[in-house]
Amino acid sequence: MSRLAQTAGLTDVQREILSTVRDFVDKEIIPVATQLEHRDEYPTQIVEGLKELGLFGLMIPEEYGGLGESLLTYALCVEEIARGWMSVSGIINTHFIVAYMLKQHGTQEQKDTFLPRMALGEVRGAFSMSEPALGSDVSAITSKGVKEGGEYVLNGQKMWLTNGGTSTLVAVLCRSDEGHPEGTAPHKSMTTFLVEKEAGFGEVRPGLTIPGKIDKMGYKGVDTTELIMDGLRIPANRVLGGTTGRGFYQMMDGVEVGRVNVAARGCGVAQRAFELGVSYAQQRHTFGKPIAQHQAIQFKLAEMATKVEAAHAMMVNAARKKDSGERNDLEAGMAKYLASEYCKEVVEDAFRIHGGYGFSKEYEIERLYREAPMLLIGEGTAEIQKMIIGRRLLEEYRFQG
Repeated sequence: MSRLAQTAGLTDVQREILSTVRDFVDKEIIPVATQLEHRDEYPTQIVEGLKELGLFGLMIPEEYGGLGESLLTYALCVEEIARGWMSVSGIINTHFIVAYMLKQHGTQEQKDTFLPRMALGEVRGAFSMSEPALGSDVSAITSKGVKEGGEYVLNGQKMWLTNGGTSTLVAVLCRSDEGHPEGTAPHKSMTTFLVEKEAGFGEVRPGLTIPGKIDKMGYKGVDTTELIMDGLRIPANRVLGGTTGRGFYQMMDGVEVGRVNVAARGCGVAQRAFELGVSYAQQRHTFGKPIAQHQAIQFKLAEMATKVEAAHAMMVNAARKKDSGERNDLEAGMAKYLASEYCKEVVEDAFRIHGGYGFSKEYEIERLYREAPMLLIGEGTAEIQKMIIGRRLLEEYRFQG
């Protein structure tokens, strides 16, 4: 049989892209990932390689210098990259979400200004929605943008900003009451602002500070930061789409494709965990034979492989649904929920197969064991996904009494 998680119906171009990415992952990412992760070092050389491959512009239309590929192609590439090192896929994902939001919702001037440079990786994107006291309740946003003449003045503190230091363009969600009187539903008085800045930490432009990296259990290498706005002045033409009050819907559209991406990351990490588990099980001997010949281990391998296949199938289905132009919040929610939960379980089973060696930093599975939990909360917790799934199911299966 062929390896797990094959995708039927791909074009020759898609297969060629995936083959190139997989080769890059095997040669340039896997050999150095654990070492870089232990040092919490940004993977500069890897990122430069991805720029050369054109992955920063994978879904950006050809008219702006991108490859114009589908969400499915992008998700399958992310799956391969996460198989090598999940942090690298996070660097790509936040950039991709901002490019997608610009493509779908930006003014023509905004597209012309940013997309060609984003396709080359010269402008690197990040998006900022969460806040220190926010959690899953987006309606509780307190960061605010107030119009003053031809500018907006932004104040507030944002949290969990991936690529906070290395990005040069951040899509920031703030409350903006202009034209939205008191009593307006919270989600109708939010605006996405396109904030240009210098890469780095500290005060990266007047009124905007990016503190140092947040020290995390896993998901290292990629810079995760806060973002502090104190009198930050933004030109009115940097309101995404040119009209206030649409930020919530723009962000949710971005998060929806982001959930497909997180599902793809879960699939990639689970695949790598299975590869490590099945390989170690054939090398480690107990009671005179490889542990892979013990029924208990074979049962684990069977369960792990089945979960890898199931998560991959749901991720592919969600991506294809979005590519078709149909609503896919149900499929994206299901894929994100299942893939992240199965990833955690497959990684833990691979960890158990390694026994005591799985607890050693010398073995790759130790890194995966610390990385998998991030997928349980990124782009919405399992509980949020189940709320989305439940509401959509009730829409589709409304009781006719």
